Amino acid sequence: MTTVPRQPSSPDEEPPRPAQDRARVIRRRALTLLTIVLLIGIPAGYLVISANQSRNSGKDKEAKYSATGLTIGWPSKVQRRLYETPIPGYSRNVAYYETNNYKVSRLYAQFLTSNAGLDTFLQRIGSDTRDLDRDKLPIAARDRSVAGWEFTGPGPWYGLTHAQKKPSPTQSIVVNRSNPDHPMVFVVSTTHP
Repeated sequence: MTTVPRQPSSPDEEPPRPAQDRARVIRRRALTLLTIVLLIGIPAGYLVISANQSRNSGKDKEAKYSATGLTIGWPSKVQRRLYETPIPGYSRNVAYYETNNYKVSRLYAQFLTSNAGLDTFLQRIGSDTRDLDRDKLPIAARDRSVAGWEFTGPGPWYGLTHAQKKPSPTQSIVVNRSNPDHPMVFVVSTTHP
């Protein structure tokens, strides 16, 4: 008997696929759905969380900068230079607060210093202790309220306004000399950007 070689099947004729069972179809669709959720849902969730954190960060900054009252510590060197408020290096009880808007910027500062420190401070801004007037309180009521200052304690109280040509700042200064060796200095330095 002769055998005839087997002929290859035509490429147009594919063998029939076996029918898929229902469980396999459900598993495949579930896997496809899971992949879509992972590829789209996770980045979308990340964007929502990120947006909320960014918004909350803005609210935190807004609350920080809209708070009234002084912050204990030294203003930055940039702030001291910008507002021409050269607080003597060995001062104590230093506190400050800064406000800004498109019309005016203010730095509120206070510090306890020595008589030599007061002389140094006034000389650096271009003034002198002889310019201090007794019972003069040039810091306006609005600025006192913002900083939480009340100039009602024991004195004597001295003050001066050191006005300068714009854009240089104008300093309103009040000095409490109830301790003759360690004056307490209050300054509001105002600039008009």
